[in-house]
Amino acid sequence: MVLVQFLVLLVFVALGAWIGGIGIAFAGGAGVVVLGLLGAHPGDLPMQVIVFIMVVIHAASAMQVAGGIDYLVMLTDRLLRRHPKYLAVLAPLVTYLLTFMASTGQVSFATMPVIVEVAKDNNIRPTRSLSVAVAGSLLGITASPISAAVVFLSGQLQKTGTGWGFVDLILVSIPATLLGTMVTAVLFMLWDKARGNDRLDRVPEYQQRLREGTVRPASHEAVTLRAGARLSVLIFVIALVVVLVYSIIISDRVHLIADPVMDAGQCRICVMLAAAGLILVCCKASPKAVPGSSIFRTGMNACACILGLAWLGTTFMAANKDWIQGHLGGLLAGSPWLFALVVVVASSLLYSQAASTQALFPTALAIGIAPATVVACFPATSALFILPTYPTLLAAVDLDDTGSTHLGGHFFDHPFLIPGLVATGLSVLFGFGLAAIVR
Repeated sequence: MVLVQFLVLLVFVALGAWIGGIGIAFAGGAGVVVLGLLGAHPGDLPMQVIVFIMVVIHAASAMQVAGGIDYLVMLTDRLLRRHPKYLAVLAPLVTYLLTFMASTGQVSFATMPVIVEVAKDNNIRPTRSLSVAVAGSLLGITASPISAAVVFLSGQLQKTGTGWGFVDLILVSIPATLLGTMVTAVLFMLWDKARGNDRLDRVPEYQQRLREGTVRPASHEAVTLRAGARLSVLIFVIALVVVLVYSIIISDRVHLIADPVMDAGQCRICVMLAAAGLILVCCKASPKAVPGSSIFRTGMNACACILGLAWLGTTFMAANKDWIQGHLGGLLAGSPWLFALVVVVASSLLYSQAASTQALFPTALAIGIAPATVVACFPATSALFILPTYPTLLAAVDLDDTGSTHLGGHFFDHPFLIPGLVATGLSVLFGFGLAAIVR
């Protein structure tokens, strides 16, 4: 029965990927129906994770409507144009930091056209900058103190009495993912330079497109910011700092407040909603424009997908917890890198760090996998780049009109796979080292 249910899981995940978009959510729900017919009791609904994501999406959408995203893109444009020689390193750093700040990759997505334009202006092949930038953006989620995945995992660590908490988690995840991203960026920049593979004029597809006139000329238009653009970013950052500081001072490690009036998750919810309201009022942004913003639309679509996929995953894991513990518990507990591989494969199917965290990590802790291993392997939930159907990958390909970034003729021969695996693998490796130091 375990094999049958696992095949059902794979079939409906594949069906969701084939339908695409919000169809992933519908396929996940249909998969729960089938598992229920096979005798599996529905697992926990990922409502806490969804609420955590929604409140940040609301605040980020308000910031976008107020012009804050345009301001961040302008700062990115200035930085990259000032140091184009280091585009392959700075682009991933920017996407990592933006995602770290906003806990959603939709913010860093706005920088991709800038990366392409700077690359064209300076005869740099944009493929590597884009591919490592995508990996950096994904890893930024597992570092962001306000991301749903971080808040959920820290709560699980505390609830199960592991001795690990929020502070321990971010002390590992932030430096591990930042180091993993930057070391990968430097390695591939040096590799491309050594092979002479970093020049755009050496790309045959680009030369052909130039002859055909299908490449958009590089442009650098001045952006007129809304009056409240800078203030909206300031309010969002202050909200992030408030959530971070509060989560630290109520943590078991710091314990400055013995009996807090609210937990870290509740603080995240009320502070981010308050920040969204402040942005609308202080920056004179239209509340009617928020639901129509690109961040809101894609964010709500992501919430729906997480609802379907995470529920499908938790249903399978809960129904087969005893079998997993009996047959795989000892093996996974004694082979940390095997657990990391399981997380990578599962995350590539579940399309979300938060969904993967909710589906896998409670079971991992329950079957006896060491909390240090769980924390070290947390960045592996960012392996959403493996399948060439992830929206950010497709967007990066579409935005690069030079033709240098393209999906291959086979399923796994796309330019995001190797940089993503290297960045994720290094992050996990650094995570193990840092986990040993933290605890």
